[in-house]
Amino acid sequence: MHPCLSCGACCAAYRVSFYWAESRAGGGSVPDGLVEQVGPWRAAMQGTSQAAPRCAALLGTVGESVRCSIYEDRPSPCHELKASWEDGLPDDKCDRARQRHGLAPLTQQDWGRPEGPVGPVGPARRTA
Repeated sequence: MHPCLSCGACCAAYRVSFYWAESRAGGGSVPDGLVEQVGPWRAAMQGTSQAAPRCAALLGTVGESVRCSIYEDRPSPCHELKASWEDGLPDDKCDRARQRHGLAPLTQQDWGRPEGPVGPVGPARRTA
């Protein structure tokens, strides 16, 4: 099982903002009912601009069982975010989101990989 399906921490840790044209009103795919305008050119997923963010599209309980109700239509920041070790590299944003919810960072073992030095499986990314 994909580790994100028992996590969801990133969806309840960060504001998900994106160019407004990613919404259906702008010709994109993100359902308008889940979008809030945060500037003249920026929108965000409903619920993620709060002091305790939680995306309105997130279903389930963080750290137990979750899913995105608009997975195929989610905005670009959601497509771009990678879980730690998903592509063979740790990810600081994933680790910090999990920590906010009392979850341990993902490891290579969570992806069925042995512990130890591993070279990048995919393209290298910056960690924030």
